[in-house]
Parts: sequence; C-alpha cells; structure tokens
Amino acid sequence: MKQKNKNLAKSTRWYRKMHSLVAISLLLFITIMSATGLLLAWKDQLGFKPATVKINTSNKPLLSLSQIEYNAIHYIDSLKLSNTINRIDYRPRKGIAKVRFEEHFTELQIDCYTGAIISEKTRTADIIEMIHDGSIVDYLFNLKSNPLKLFYSTLIGLGLLFVSFSGFLLWLRPKQIKKNKRLLSEL
Repeated sequence: MKQKNKNLAKSTRWYRKMHSLVAISLLLFITIMSATGLLLAWKDQLGFKPATVKINTSNKPLLSLSQIEYNAIHYIDSLKLSNTINRIDYRPRKGIAKVRFEEHFTELQIDCYTGAIISEKTRTADIIEMIHDGSIVDYLFNLKSNPLKLFYSTLIGLGLLFVSFSGFLLWLRPKQIKKNKRLLSEL
C-alpha cells in the first residue's frame, strides 16, 4: 500500500510539473483564444458585424447575380481595393446582397432592386475570428493551405486537453492517497 502511495505521489508530481509547463507555455495563446472567443460571442451586441440594412421591398424585378457582382466590383475598384470576391450572400426576400472580398475585410450591401451600394463597412468580426483561430498569420503571409492555423489550433487543442486531464488528476490523486492512508491505518 505504501508503494502504491509512493507511485501515486511520484506520478502526481510529474503531472503537476507537466501541467505547469504546458499551461505556462500556452498562456498567451489561451488568453488570445479566450478573449477573442468572448468577443465573437458578443459580436452582434458589440457591433462587430455590419447590420443588414433594411430596404423597402417592392414588386420590381430583382437584379441578376452577375449585375450585383458587376456593381460590387465597379464600386470596390473606385476605392482602389482588390476586387476578388470571396462570397455573395444573396437575400432576395430582404432585397439585399452582401458582398465580401478575399483580400480585405470590406463588406458591401447592395440593393437587389436598384443595384445601389447601400452600405460599405469593415467586417471586424472576421478579423477577430482570424485572430481567434490563428489564420490571421496565414492571411498576412498569404499562405493558402493555412498551415499555421492548423498548427496553432492543434497545439492549443492538445494543450488544453492535456491541461484538463492533468488538472483532473491533480485533483483526484491527493484524494486517492488520503484514502489509501486511511485504509492503511485501519489495518
């Protein structure tokens, strides 16, 4: 029984040392991920995402997607920004199309009836999300396969799993040692 307690104490010391080492090594990244996660959870309330502009829907015919794309590219060219479109969120019931671009964080909202640019805003939530998942570094260095995002996410995920597991053992092992000592004293 004494040997069992010695083994438990020895492995507990190892887990405590490793727990501290991993937690301290990942502290900056865990803090960044936690803070940006909170900001993303509250992005609507904090105004980090452009609100959809409301327009009067009418019985006029909707513009084609190619016309909306043309208007977006023409407008963004006038701002001297890259015109490579990432996606168009087409909402015919609301009469709005949201256009997002690949190489910057601009969002245009376009009236689907007239083709007019209704809103031009920066998608701050996208920047925060890229910081959160580590893809901001891949974006800044123009790395297409996101290797740093994958490394960062894997490192944080495995680190948090280990810290959670070792933290549980650091809570459990002293209880096991106490129980073993109590059983030994009863003998």
